[in-house]
Amino acid sequence: MRLRFLVACFLAAPLVAQNPTVQKSNTIANLRGVSMISNLVGWASGSHGTYLRTVDAGVSWQPAQVPGAEALDFRDVEAFSADLAYLLSAGPGDRARIYKTTDAGKNWNLQFTYRDPKGFFDCMAFWDPDHGIALGDPVAGHAGKLRFELIATNDGGKNWNPIPPDSLPPAIEGESAFASSGTCITAQGKTNVWFATGGKVARVFRSTDAGKTWTVVETPIVHGNESLGITSVAFRDPVHGVIAGGDYRNPEQSGPHLAFTNDGGLTWTLSPISPQRYISAVAFAKPHSESGAVLVVGTSQSAYEDDVAKISSQKSWDLNLNAVSVSPTGQAIAVGPKGLIVSIPPAR
Repeated sequence: MRLRFLVACFLAAPLVAQNPTVQKSNTIANLRGVSMISNLVGWASGSHGTYLRTVDAGVSWQPAQVPGAEALDFRDVEAFSADLAYLLSAGPGDRARIYKTTDAGKNWNLQFTYRDPKGFFDCMAFWDPDHGIALGDPVAGHAGKLRFELIATNDGGKNWNPIPPDSLPPAIEGESAFASSGTCITAQGKTNVWFATGGKVARVFRSTDAGKTWTVVETPIVHGNESLGITSVAFRDPVHGVIAGGDYRNPEQSGPHLAFTNDGGLTWTLSPISPQRYISAVAFAKPHSESGAVLVVGTSQSAYEDDVAKISSQKSWDLNLNAVSVSPTGQAIAVGPKGLIVSIPPAR
């Protein structure tokens, strides 16, 4: 089902949001993954085994397909340079895979293939080029308890090892993660990691030791059925974070879809911004500053705010987008259906 998406930016006043610019992607793939690592270098990914790369701020994008992966849907891309990037394909069973390139896509190494036909991988995050973690939906474990699947690497993906399921609090029947934008998990610093869930509950799992131990808290984000919950989580430092979501089957429906934390995810407070319709992805607009400004992409949601915790001036852009990534200096790229890519310059 085609969804109508808008971009909502929250930036620090008195800065003025600049209009996004549509870039030529040279593909019609449905794009759901994006990783902007500098003002010049970025990667994107999507359906039919597609990935894209730019080294000139999107003046030109070079699309290609990973050989043998034409049937896969790459929901997440995590890049570290113009040459080094990881791709994660979502899907049940062996359609869930992780690939890596160290030569700008000339060669791709298949690092991981999921073997459980009942499982589904959703997203991944990295602390640095060698240390990363990936999240899959719950599967029945010891004594029949449901637990989320987590795998981690400490050697650049040469080995992806399961995180012991007993380190995680049990999942709740009907709880899952969402692969809408590759941002249902996020890593920060050297060992902090959070992932967000939906369905019967909307919870945030948190680890401060790279996944060795976990705690979990409930949030006020809307939940109750399989299409509701948190789709995206982002942190700009160890304590300041934001979550976003909604109902992807009823994207126009407003509700409590955006919340923030100032204590590392121990508690979550709803944002006063209104309306709050379906949001597919959220990112901090100034990731390496003390600004509470955030950038979101979501259905019928458009606002220009100086802080996710406040209401201020607004600006709307009517665009259809799935995911967003912000470079360390605030340059953003957002992607959507039919190869849509837009550049959102830093506020000025």
